[in-house]
Amino acid sequence: MTPRTARPDDRGPTLSVVICAYTLDRWEDLSAAVASVRAQRRPPDELLLVVDHCPALAERAARQLPGVQVIANSLQRGLSGARNTGVAAATGEVVAFLDDDAVADPQWTLRLLAGYRDPAVLGVGGLVRAWWESGRPEWFPPEFDWVVGCSYHGSPRAPARVRNFTGANMSFRRADVLEAGGFRVDLGRVGTKPLGCEETELCLRIAARHPHAELRFEPAAVVRHHVPPTRTTWSYFSSRCYAEGRSKAMVARHAGPRAALSDERRYLRRTVPAAIVRSVLHARFRTAGTLCAGVGITVLGYTSGRAGSLLAGAAGGATGTAEPAAERRSPRSPR
Repeated sequence: MTPRTARPDDRGPTLSVVICAYTLDRWEDLSAAVASVRAQRRPPDELLLVVDHCPALAERAARQLPGVQVIANSLQRGLSGARNTGVAAATGEVVAFLDDDAVADPQWTLRLLAGYRDPAVLGVGGLVRAWWESGRPEWFPPEFDWVVGCSYHGSPRAPARVRNFTGANMSFRRADVLEAGGFRVDLGRVGTKPLGCEETELCLRIAARHPHAELRFEPAAVVRHHVPPTRTTWSYFSSRCYAEGRSKAMVARHAGPRAALSDERRYLRRTVPAAIVRSVLHARFRTAGTLCAGVGITVLGYTSGRAGSLLAGAAGGATGTAEPAAERRSPRSPR
């Protein structure tokens, strides 16, 4: 890794903020996300909106969101392809990602960029607070807030070195994302399909390339994530748990089970058992049941995904097929 020196000014490195969007149905959320970036105490050097194969949204955004650079996802449909498009188009030394249904605290960019004063830090992520539009369901445990894309009870609450970030609130040195090959397009959300873990896999890949570097969690860098009523149903909860298990199986295939499941082992050994005990002691039996069911469904998804990966690997070995070429998932730096 090329040594980096601190910048002499207080602004820190140049910053590009990337928001990815795929539907007009979230227009109000998207407008609020853009407004929150514009209101930053330390404005970004550029704000890019990557539209994922939705021409109507791109046209409206270009017309109604002045000052925002609107670009179309030029790669495979899905969040990973959109993020890679944003990284390739960005010019900032640091690229920060904000979800199209999240609102950033006014000091968000300041808090993220402060971490990059340390040249060993390759990425900084922050806290994602859930904003439950219809209120948190009584049965929904805070330990499972990752289901709705938010920081969960049991994740760090103080500055810490972490394995990976929550996708709604993360940033990286752009050069390191490009060097690592970007987000894998065979992972991550496509439309409304509740898949994920593309940011986990990228973080693992960056860390493997630079084992002495750091990915840092900064709880003062806060965003508020909108949780609509459609994500407060048992159907969504169970489907998201299953999809998370399958996604983790894909990460394990690429990075190995030890790296892919290091945080999950601690979560299952400490966070969940403690939450079950608390729920039972306070007679919150539905919550205790949800904790047990959520773990079971996630494990089922992981088992199914691992079996599918092993079968695919065996078939690939038998036919001589190989892993997708790195260039299929790598954002290209403009020359």
